[in-house]
Amino acid sequence: MRMAELYPFGQTVQIGSNTFTAEDIIRFARDFDPQPFHLDAELARQSLFGGLCASGWHTSAGWMKCFVAFWTAECRRLAAEGIAPPKLGPSPGFTKLGWFRPVFAGDTISYSVTLLASRELATRKDRVLNTIRCAGENQNGEPVIRFESTVLEFV
Repeated sequence: MRMAELYPFGQTVQIGSNTFTAEDIIRFARDFDPQPFHLDAELARQSLFGGLCASGWHTSAGWMKCFVAFWTAECRRLAAEGIAPPKLGPSPGFTKLGWFRPVFAGDTISYSVTLLASRELATRKDRVLNTIRCAGENQNGEPVIRFESTVLEFV
């Protein structure tokens, strides 16, 4: 089964959610994005954000965490139904990354994926390149992240 047979083009699929705690935000920032508004609640209150907020990269990593868990469960579900799941490979990259609102400590971000396009590679007929829109919104339904990614599929 191909991804395009499993998920209709333009249909948004919810893949999971992640709650960002102050401890998680600080831990991620300490290792990967040590800006004051990600590391210190008081300095964050004095910043343009007005409070401790997650790095955009942390928000992006939250999408990946949810996608991996979702895809693992989907593969199990399909196998239980006797369906061979699509064989997804790595992503050659992403475009159009936008971080629209800060993700504050205590926010829960719900992530989604939407299949936008799928095409065989001209030079490798055994591979398909899928384009997906990846997104996340906070508990108030406000968008916080969106990007487009390509994902290889082996047929």
